Amino acid sequence: MNPFTWPFRAQFAFGALACAALLGYAIYSQYQLFLDPCPLCIFQRVVFIAMGIVFLLGFLHGPKGWGRKVYGTLVFFIGMVGVGIAGRHVWLQHLPPDQVPACGPGLEYMLQAFPMQKALSMVFTGSGECAKADWFFLGLSMPAWTLIWFAFLALGALWAGFRRR
Repeated sequence: MNPFTWPFRAQFAFGALACAALLGYAIYSQYQLFLDPCPLCIFQRVVFIAMGIVFLLGFLHGPKGWGRKVYGTLVFFIGMVGVGIAGRHVWLQHLPPDQVPACGPGLEYMLQAFPMQKALSMVFTGSGECAKADWFFLGLSMPAWTLIWFAFLALGALWAGFRRR
């Protein structure tokens, strides 16, 4: 069965399930594989949660016409935020060792000790822990896979919202 011909609700159900599965694996890798998430990893999880919620709402609502375009566009823009975060993470992982930023404080401390704008700036500047790649599948790190999934899900949502019926 060709997923490009699935109805809108089926495509959005798939998107919601994919986000849930990816988040489930992230939690599994944290608590069973003992891979502690860096601040950028946590932000990527938040974006997957946001995408999953919009996918779920689109599935439950089952809009017609322009409503599909709204849901598709919303998921697309959320996904592009994820692509940006994951892209930054992949870039940090590919820096030469002498250019990797020093390890900074944890995300929880940054959010408590600094104003939100400063904390976000510190997170996106990156730290040494964000540059470390502990997990690989088919030669790609976890942030590279999240980048691929963000792009795939974002483009799939755009397709679901704008394709002719």
